[in-house]
Amino acid sequence: RRSVTNLTVMSINPNDCASIDAILALAAKRRSTVSTDMNATSSRSHSVFTLNLTAKHEGRNQMMRGTLNLVDLAGSERLNRSNVEGRHAKETMSINKSLSSLSDVFTAIGQKQSHVPFRNS
Repeated sequence: RRSVTNLTVMSINPNDCASIDAILALAAKRRSTVSTDMNATSSRSHSVFTLNLTAKHEGRNQMMRGTLNLVDLAGSERLNRSNVEGRHAKETMSINKSLSSLSDVFTAIGQKQSHVPFRNS
């Protein structure tokens, strides 16, 4: 089993709108962005939001569980059109390479290849 560093797990009441708003505000605060010529708020970070749901049918005394994973990947940009320099240029190249590698993984899985290049990024 793999682990994730700096992971935050919170249990909330789905009817508690203030708690939901607070979690979304925290996620937005931790999001990394930079302004480029292509995008005023270019995402520079990946985000994974996992929602684990549990429901109980009182009449049948049955429990149901489900998981929804939402993934927001950093944005891809053309380096020559974004006009970023220095650290942000290196960051752009790294993001583009990472997204390209992820595409290779999806392609390999979709084509049922014997080798899936998970570690190429």
